[in-house]
Amino acid sequence: MVLRSKKLIAILGLVILLLGATMAVLAVTSKADTGSETTQVVADQTSTTETSSDNAIGSKAIAAGIAIGLAALGGAIGMGISISKSAEGISRQPEAAGNIRTSLMLGLVFIETAIIYALVVAILIIFVL
Repeated sequence: MVLRSKKLIAILGLVILLLGATMAVLAVTSKADTGSETTQVVADQTSTTETSSDNAIGSKAIAAGIAIGLAALGGAIGMGISISKSAEGISRQPEAAGNIRTSLMLGLVFIETAIIYALVVAILIIFVL
């Protein structure tokens, strides 16, 4: 039990660290976007505009990759746990296999929907922000 809680704390710490890095990338992206508008006014600083645009594109790609990676990681862990628990339930009560399987499929659909939402957010990060 202690080992499981240590693993959970380590995973949560990693997720918080990655989310913090994502927020920092998004903050840099928004600063680069606002900075590029002011540098376009001055004709001497066109190279600064191109550099900040390249940095913004790279930052968006990193943020989108982290977002979809965390969603896939969380979804995979959730699906694995739910499948193992349903297999345990079916092995304990084989007569309830139909009900357990139905609940399992419904839960897996909801988990997959959350992953698809994360994919949509990643696409929005790349193309809209």
